[in-house]
Amino acid sequence: MHENNALLQNPETQTPPGIIGNFPSQRFSVAPMLDWTDRHCRYFLRLLTRHTLLYTEMVTTGALLYGKGDYLAYNDAEHPLALQLGGSESEALAQCARMAELRGYDEINLNVGCPSDRVQNGRFGACLMAEPVRVADCVAAMRSAVSIPVTVKTRIGIDEQDSYGFLCEFIQTVAERGGCDTFIIHARKAWLTGLSPKENRDIPPLDYDRVYQLKRDFPALTLAINGGIKSLDQATQHMQRLDGVMVGREAYQNPSILSRVDSRIFGAPDPYQGVADVAAAMLPYIERELSRGAYLGHITRHMLGLFQGMPGARQWRRHLSENAHKPGAGVAVVEQALLKVVSPSASAFVGIE
Repeated sequence: MHENNALLQNPETQTPPGIIGNFPSQRFSVAPMLDWTDRHCRYFLRLLTRHTLLYTEMVTTGALLYGKGDYLAYNDAEHPLALQLGGSESEALAQCARMAELRGYDEINLNVGCPSDRVQNGRFGACLMAEPVRVADCVAAMRSAVSIPVTVKTRIGIDEQDSYGFLCEFIQTVAERGGCDTFIIHARKAWLTGLSPKENRDIPPLDYDRVYQLKRDFPALTLAINGGIKSLDQATQHMQRLDGVMVGREAYQNPSILSRVDSRIFGAPDPYQGVADVAAAMLPYIERELSRGAYLGHITRHMLGLFQGMPGARQWRRHLSENAHKPGAGVAVVEQALLKVVSPSASAFVGIE
Protein backbone atom coordinates (compact mmCIF):
# COMPACT_ATOMS: atom_id res chain seq x y z
CA MET A 1 0.00 0.00 0.00
CA HIS A 2 2.76 2.44 0.90
CA GLU A 3 6.04 0.66 0.10
CA ASN A 4 7.32 3.02 -2.57
CA ASN A 5 6.25 6.42 -1.32
CA ALA A 6 9.35 8.60 -0.87
CA LEU A 7 7.66 11.12 1.43
CA LEU A 8 6.70 8.39 3.87
CA GLN A 9 9.82 6.23 3.70
CA ASN A 10 12.81 8.60 3.88
CA PRO A 11 12.85 10.34 7.27
CA GLU A 12 16.41 11.61 6.81
CA THR A 13 15.25 13.81 3.93
CA GLN A 14 12.46 15.49 5.86
CA THR A 15 12.45 18.80 7.69
CA PRO A 16 11.56 18.14 11.36
CA PRO A 17 7.88 19.09 11.69
CA GLY A 18 6.50 21.51 14.22
CA ILE A 19 9.55 22.77 16.10
CA ILE A 20 8.55 25.17 18.86
CA GLY A 21 11.48 26.74 20.67
CA ASN A 22 14.16 24.05 20.98
CA PHE A 23 11.76 21.14 21.36
CA PRO A 24 9.60 19.08 18.98
CA SER A 25 6.04 20.30 19.35
CA GLN A 26 4.59 16.81 19.75
CA ARG A 27 7.15 15.36 22.17
CA PHE A 28 4.74 15.79 25.09
CA SER A 29 1.33 17.44 25.08
CA VAL A 30 -1.90 17.76 27.03
CA ALA A 31 -4.97 16.74 25.05
CA PRO A 32 -7.77 19.07 23.97
CA MET A 33 -10.64 18.31 26.35
CA LEU A 34 -14.08 19.82 25.90
CA ASP A 35 -15.23 21.85 28.93
CA TRP A 36 -11.86 21.34 30.57
CA THR A 37 -8.90 22.88 28.70
CA ASP A 38 -10.17 26.45 28.65
CA ARG A 39 -7.83 29.42 29.03
CA HIS A 40 -7.84 29.31 32.85
CA CYS A 41 -6.92 25.65 32.81
CA ARG A 42 -4.15 26.20 30.29
CA TYR A 43 -2.59 29.03 32.29
CA PHE A 44 -2.59 26.80 35.36
CA LEU A 45 -1.02 23.88 33.47
CA ARG A 46 1.62 26.18 32.02
CA LEU A 47 2.83 26.95 35.54
CA LEU A 48 3.49 23.23 35.99
CA THR A 49 5.41 22.79 32.74
CA ARG A 50 7.00 25.35 30.45
CA HIS A 51 7.59 23.14 27.42
CA THR A 52 4.55 20.87 27.13
CA LEU A 53 2.38 21.66 24.11
CA LEU A 54 -1.10 22.72 25.26
CA TYR A 55 -4.29 22.46 23.21
CA THR A 56 -7.49 24.44 23.31
CA GLU A 57 -10.85 22.79 23.62
CA MET A 58 -12.21 21.92 20.20
CA VAL A 59 -13.61 25.05 18.53
CA THR A 60 -15.93 24.61 15.57
CA THR A 61 -15.55 26.64 12.40
CA GLY A 62 -19.15 27.82 12.86
CA ALA A 63 -18.37 29.26 16.28
CA LEU A 64 -15.31 31.11 14.97
CA LEU A 65 -16.93 32.44 11.83
CA TYR A 66 -20.41 33.25 13.13
CA GLY A 67 -20.26 33.18 16.94
CA LYS A 68 -20.29 36.32 19.06
CA GLY A 69 -17.65 35.31 21.59
CA ASP A 70 -13.88 35.52 21.27
CA TYR A 71 -13.14 31.83 20.94
CA LEU A 72 -9.46 32.47 20.24
CA ALA A 73 -8.67 34.34 23.46
CA TYR A 74 -5.65 33.17 25.41
CA ASN A 75 -2.84 34.45 27.60
CA ASP A 76 0.58 34.86 25.97
CA ALA A 77 2.06 32.77 28.78
CA GLU A 78 0.26 29.72 27.37
CA HIS A 79 2.69 29.20 24.47
CA PRO A 80 3.41 26.74 22.94
CA LEU A 81 -0.30 26.54 22.18
CA ALA A 82 -2.31 24.72 19.52
CA LEU A 83 -5.87 25.39 18.39
CA GLN A 84 -8.01 22.34 17.75
CA LEU A 85 -10.60 22.94 15.04
CA GLY A 86 -13.77 20.99 14.33
CA GLY A 87 -15.12 21.14 10.80
CA SER A 88 -15.26 19.44 7.44
CA GLU A 89 -15.42 22.28 4.90
CA SER A 90 -12.04 23.17 3.43
CA GLU A 91 -12.73 26.84 2.85
CA ALA A 92 -14.11 27.43 6.35
CA LEU A 93 -11.24 25.55 7.96
CA ALA A 94 -8.69 27.51 5.94
CA GLN A 95 -10.30 30.79 6.97
CA CYS A 96 -10.28 29.78 10.63
CA ALA A 97 -6.68 28.61 10.41
CA ARG A 98 -5.69 32.03 9.06
CA MET A 99 -7.52 33.70 11.93
CA ALA A 100 -5.67 31.53 14.44
CA GLU A 101 -2.27 32.18 12.89
CA LEU A 102 -2.89 35.94 12.99
CA ARG A 103 -3.71 35.59 16.69
CA GLY A 104 -0.38 33.88 17.31
CA TYR A 105 -1.25 30.21 17.70
CA ASP A 106 1.64 27.78 17.20
CA GLU A 107 -0.27 24.93 15.54
CA ILE A 108 -3.64 24.02 14.05
CA ASN A 109 -5.05 20.58 14.81
CA LEU A 110 -8.01 19.01 13.02
CA ASN A 111 -10.33 16.90 15.16
CA VAL A 112 -10.94 13.50 13.55
CA GLY A 113 -11.44 11.71 16.83
CA CYS A 114 -14.49 12.99 18.72
CA PRO A 115 -17.38 10.49 18.55
CA SER A 116 -20.27 12.52 20.03
CA ASP A 117 -23.64 12.69 18.29
CA ARG A 118 -23.45 16.47 18.17
CA VAL A 119 -20.14 16.33 16.35
CA GLN A 120 -21.37 13.67 13.91
CA ASN A 121 -24.43 15.76 13.09
CA GLY A 122 -22.04 18.52 12.06
CA ARG A 123 -20.12 16.02 9.91
CA PHE A 124 -16.82 16.28 11.70
CA GLY A 125 -14.92 14.43 14.37
CA ALA A 126 -14.33 10.68 14.25
CA CYS A 127 -16.89 10.07 11.51
CA LEU A 128 -14.46 11.79 9.11
CA MET A 129 -12.21 8.72 9.27
CA ALA A 130 -14.60 7.26 6.69
CA GLU A 131 -13.77 10.18 4.36
CA PRO A 132 -9.98 10.32 4.12
CA VAL A 133 -10.01 12.30 0.88
CA ARG A 134 -12.15 14.99 2.48
CA VAL A 135 -9.81 15.12 5.47
CA ALA A 136 -6.81 15.34 3.15
CA ASP A 137 -8.36 18.20 1.21
CA CYS A 138 -9.18 20.03 4.45
CA VAL A 139 -5.60 19.66 5.64
CA ALA A 140 -4.22 20.77 2.29
CA ALA A 141 -6.43 23.87 2.33
CA MET A 142 -5.25 24.82 5.82
CA ARG A 143 -1.61 24.17 4.98
CA SER A 144 -1.95 26.46 1.98
CA ALA A 145 -3.47 29.17 4.16
CA VAL A 146 -0.93 29.21 7.02
CA SER A 147 2.77 28.77 7.69
CA ILE A 148 2.36 27.09 11.10
CA PRO A 149 2.06 23.27 11.42
CA VAL A 150 -1.28 21.62 10.64
CA THR A 151 -1.80 18.28 12.40
CA VAL A 152 -4.54 15.67 12.73
CA LYS A 153 -5.82 13.90 15.86
CA THR A 154 -7.61 10.68 15.05
CA ARG A 155 -8.62 7.23 16.32
CA ILE A 156 -7.42 3.81 15.14
CA GLY A 157 -10.82 3.05 13.59
CA ILE A 158 -14.57 3.56 13.75
CA ASP A 159 -17.38 1.04 14.23
CA GLU A 160 -16.70 -2.02 12.07
CA GLN A 161 -14.08 -0.14 10.05
CA ASP A 162 -11.31 -1.02 12.44
CA SER A 163 -8.80 -3.06 10.48
CA TYR A 164 -5.15 -2.06 10.34
CA GLY A 165 -5.52 -1.66 6.58
CA PHE A 166 -8.31 0.88 7.09
CA LEU A 167 -6.08 2.90 9.42
CA CYS A 168 -3.14 2.74 7.02
CA GLU A 169 -5.28 3.91 4.11
CA PHE A 170 -6.53 6.86 6.13
CA ILE A 171 -3.04 7.88 7.25
CA GLN A 172 -1.49 7.44 3.82
CA THR A 173 -4.24 9.43 2.06
CA VAL A 174 -4.05 12.34 4.49
CA ALA A 175 -0.25 12.32 4.41
CA GLU A 176 0.17 12.06 0.63
CA ARG A 177 -2.80 14.05 -0.63
CA GLY A 178 -3.06 16.49 2.27
CA GLY A 179 0.63 16.89 3.10
CA CYS A 180 0.09 16.15 6.78
CA ASP A 181 3.26 14.96 8.47
CA THR A 182 2.08 14.83 12.11
CA PHE A 183 -0.69 12.68 13.56
CA ILE A 184 -1.82 12.17 17.16
CA ILE A 185 -3.38 8.72 17.42
CA HIS A 186 -5.88 7.88 20.15
CA ALA A 187 -5.17 4.17 20.46
CA ARG A 188 -8.83 3.17 20.68
CA LYS A 189 -11.42 2.90 17.98
CA ALA A 190 -14.63 4.93 18.31
CA TRP A 191 -18.15 3.56 18.27
CA LEU A 192 -20.25 6.21 16.55
CA THR A 193 -23.49 4.66 17.78
CA GLY A 194 -24.26 2.91 21.04
CA LEU A 195 -21.60 4.52 23.23
CA SER A 196 -21.43 7.97 24.79
CA PRO A 197 -18.28 10.09 24.41
CA LYS A 198 -17.36 9.15 27.99
CA GLU A 199 -17.84 5.44 27.27
CA ASN A 200 -15.77 5.82 24.10
CA ARG A 201 -12.86 6.91 26.29
CA ASP A 202 -12.98 3.70 28.31
CA ILE A 203 -14.83 0.79 26.70
CA PRO A 204 -13.08 0.27 23.34
CA PRO A 205 -9.82 -1.54 24.21
CA LEU A 206 -6.49 0.21 23.86
CA ASP A 207 -4.25 -1.10 21.08
CA TYR A 208 -0.83 0.49 21.50
CA ASP A 209 0.79 -2.14 19.27
CA ARG A 210 -1.23 -0.92 16.32
CA VAL A 211 0.20 2.58 16.74
CA TYR A 212 3.71 1.14 17.10
CA GLN A 213 3.20 -0.77 13.84
CA LEU A 214 2.02 2.42 12.17
CA LYS A 215 5.31 4.10 13.08
CA ARG A 216 7.26 1.17 11.64
CA ASP A 217 5.32 1.38 8.40
CA PHE A 218 5.42 5.20 8.16
CA PRO A 219 8.81 6.09 9.67
CA ALA A 220 8.97 9.58 8.14
CA LEU A 221 5.74 10.69 9.81
CA THR A 222 5.67 12.24 13.28
CA LEU A 223 3.35 10.04 15.33
CA ALA A 224 2.24 10.77 18.90
CA ILE A 225 0.11 8.41 20.98
CA ASN A 226 -2.88 9.19 23.20
CA GLY A 227 -5.11 7.11 25.44
CA GLY A 228 -4.81 5.59 28.91
CA ILE A 229 -1.43 7.14 29.78
CA LYS A 230 -1.29 7.79 33.51
CA SER A 231 2.36 8.37 34.39
CA LEU A 232 5.62 9.80 33.08
CA ASP A 233 7.09 6.31 33.25
CA GLN A 234 4.46 5.14 30.76
CA ALA A 235 5.11 8.22 28.62
CA THR A 236 8.84 7.57 28.40
CA GLN A 237 8.19 3.93 27.47
CA HIS A 238 6.01 5.05 24.56
CA MET A 239 8.66 7.55 23.49
CA GLN A 240 11.10 4.70 22.92
CA ARG A 241 8.91 3.69 19.97
CA LEU A 242 7.08 6.87 18.97
CA ASP A 243 7.73 10.56 18.47
CA GLY A 244 5.46 11.90 21.18
CA VAL A 245 2.88 11.33 23.88
CA MET A 246 -0.38 13.16 24.55
CA VAL A 247 -1.84 12.85 28.06
CA GLY A 248 -5.51 13.62 28.64
CA ARG A 249 -7.62 13.03 31.74
CA GLU A 250 -4.71 12.14 34.01
CA ALA A 251 -3.12 15.55 33.41
CA TYR A 252 -6.40 17.21 34.37
CA GLN A 253 -7.42 15.05 37.32
CA ASN A 254 -3.88 14.65 38.69
CA PRO A 255 -2.02 17.70 37.34
CA SER A 256 0.97 17.19 39.63
CA ILE A 257 2.30 14.62 37.14
CA LEU A 258 3.14 17.58 34.91
CA SER A 259 5.41 19.15 37.51
CA ARG A 260 8.33 16.95 36.45
CA VAL A 261 7.72 16.86 32.71
CA ASP A 262 10.27 19.53 31.84
CA SER A 263 13.13 17.67 33.56
CA ARG A 264 12.01 14.10 32.69
CA ILE A 265 10.93 14.65 29.09
CA PHE A 266 12.65 17.80 27.86
CA GLY A 267 15.84 17.85 29.92
CA ALA A 268 15.04 21.35 31.17
CA PRO A 269 14.59 22.75 34.69
CA ASP A 270 11.18 22.26 36.28
CA PRO A 271 9.46 25.60 36.98
CA TYR A 272 8.79 24.95 40.68
CA GLN A 273 10.06 22.61 43.36
CA GLY A 274 6.61 21.71 44.68
CA VAL A 275 2.97 21.94 43.70
CA ALA A 276 2.21 24.23 46.64
CA ASP A 277 4.44 26.79 44.92
CA VAL A 278 2.37 26.36 41.77
CA ALA A 279 -0.84 27.04 43.67
CA ALA A 280 0.70 30.15 45.20
CA ALA A 281 1.89 31.29 41.76
CA MET A 282 -1.72 31.19 40.57
CA LEU A 283 -2.78 33.84 43.08
CA PRO A 284 -1.72 36.93 41.05
CA TYR A 285 -3.43 35.50 37.96
CA ILE A 286 -6.60 34.85 39.95
CA GLU A 287 -6.59 38.40 41.29
CA ARG A 288 -6.21 39.84 37.78
CA GLU A 289 -8.97 37.67 36.35
CA LEU A 290 -11.37 38.48 39.19
CA SER A 291 -10.75 42.18 38.62
CA ARG A 292 -11.82 41.63 35.01
CA GLY A 293 -15.09 39.99 35.99
CA ALA A 294 -14.18 36.31 36.14
CA TYR A 295 -15.71 34.04 38.79
CA LEU A 296 -13.38 32.27 41.19
CA GLY A 297 -15.01 28.88 40.73
CA HIS A 298 -14.43 29.00 36.98
CA ILE A 299 -10.68 29.11 37.69
CA THR A 300 -10.30 26.93 40.76
CA ARG A 301 -12.29 24.01 39.32
CA HIS A 302 -9.20 23.21 37.27
CA MET A 303 -7.00 23.16 40.39
CA LEU A 304 -8.96 20.66 42.49
CA GLY A 305 -6.70 17.70 41.72
CA LEU A 306 -3.39 19.48 42.28
CA PHE A 307 -2.60 17.74 45.58
CA GLN A 308 -4.04 14.34 44.67
CA GLY A 309 -2.48 11.59 46.76
CA MET A 310 -0.89 14.07 49.18
CA PRO A 311 -1.76 14.89 52.80
CA GLY A 312 -4.53 17.48 52.95
CA ALA A 313 -5.72 16.88 49.37
CA ARG A 314 -9.30 16.16 50.46
CA GLN A 315 -9.45 19.32 52.60
CA TRP A 316 -8.07 21.34 49.70
CA ARG A 317 -10.72 20.04 47.31
CA ARG A 318 -13.52 20.44 49.83
CA HIS A 319 -12.64 24.00 50.77
CA LEU A 320 -12.47 25.13 47.14
CA SER A 321 -15.60 23.22 46.15
CA GLU A 322 -17.64 24.62 49.03
CA ASN A 323 -16.45 28.22 48.90
CA ALA A 324 -15.22 29.21 45.43
CA HIS A 325 -18.74 29.63 44.05
CA LYS A 326 -20.03 31.82 46.86
CA PRO A 327 -20.92 35.43 45.95
CA GLY A 328 -17.89 37.66 46.24
CA ALA A 329 -15.44 34.76 46.65
CA GLY A 330 -11.90 35.99 46.19
CA VAL A 331 -8.29 34.94 46.34
CA ALA A 332 -8.50 34.47 50.11
CA VAL A 333 -10.47 31.28 49.48
CA VAL A 334 -7.48 29.78 47.70
CA GLU A 335 -5.08 30.99 50.38
CA GLN A 336 -7.22 29.37 53.07
CA ALA A 337 -7.40 26.13 51.08
CA LEU A 338 -3.65 26.16 50.62
CA LEU A 339 -3.08 26.42 54.36
CA LYS A 340 -4.82 23.05 54.67
CA VAL A 341 -2.02 21.37 52.72
CA VAL A 342 0.88 23.66 53.72
CA SER A 343 1.85 24.09 57.35
CA PRO A 344 1.54 27.67 58.71
CA SER A 345 5.29 27.72 59.37
CA ALA A 346 5.94 26.99 55.69
CA SER A 347 3.31 29.38 54.32
CA ALA A 348 5.75 32.28 53.91
CA PHE A 349 7.76 30.20 51.47
CA VAL A 350 4.82 30.01 49.09
CA GLY A 351 3.85 33.66 49.46
CA ILE A 352 0.90 33.34 51.85
CA GLU A 353 0.59 35.93 54.56
